[in-house]
Amino acid sequence: MTALAHERPETMSHAPAESLNGPDLDEVLWQAWKAMELPEGYRAEIIEGAIEVSPTGRLTHAQITNRLRRALDKFLDSGEHACHQDTNVIHKRKGWIPDALVAPEDLEPHADEEGLGVKASAVHLIVEVVSPGRRNQDRDRIRKRREYARAGIPVYVIIDDYDSHGTVTVLTEPESDKADWVGVHRVPYGTEVTIPEGPAKGFVIGEAITGPKRG
Repeated sequence: MTALAHERPETMSHAPAESLNGPDLDEVLWQAWKAMELPEGYRAEIIEGAIEVSPTGRLTHAQITNRLRRALDKFLDSGEHACHQDTNVIHKRKGWIPDALVAPEDLEPHADEEGLGVKASAVHLIVEVVSPGRRNQDRDRIRKRREYARAGIPVYVIIDDYDSHGTVTVLTEPESDKADWVGVHRVPYGTEVTIPEGPAKGFVIGEAITGPKRG
């Protein structure tokens, strides 16, 4: 398939936020983020030098996320890893809340020093289900793509209802210094894609999770 612009975003001009903003701003954002009290149904993340507040997903978003979580839990059953939701991933004064992640079942030994979430170094897989709206789409396709690469997350999966007729993109081999990924495998809904490494190696994302092929 022809690659869309977000499939290989420009990265060289995007230095890590800490080098652009300096440690003082990072600390200010970190303290502000920790102190935030949001109404029910909203979440806040620190992404590329800014606090972003977003609502929880719509019905289709929840359906895909829940199907994915149940399938991953079944796949990982009886092992040392599990699928987690609503968990902060912490990396260098950044905080993200992925739609789903695979990490050790017992997260306590991998908590950050303030106990706010799990360290990014313990996360093997992150999944984001894209929400409607240009800013939401850019967050998962571009800004979080760069952030997860900088953090060295081994596998990043984007399930995107709003890319053509629906696509699943599996990103592997993160290049932290370039904020990008070497491996990019993108398929339309209706085509199965398999997680290639880590505790979820062999897990298949297909119609049972995304719904049938469209168009």
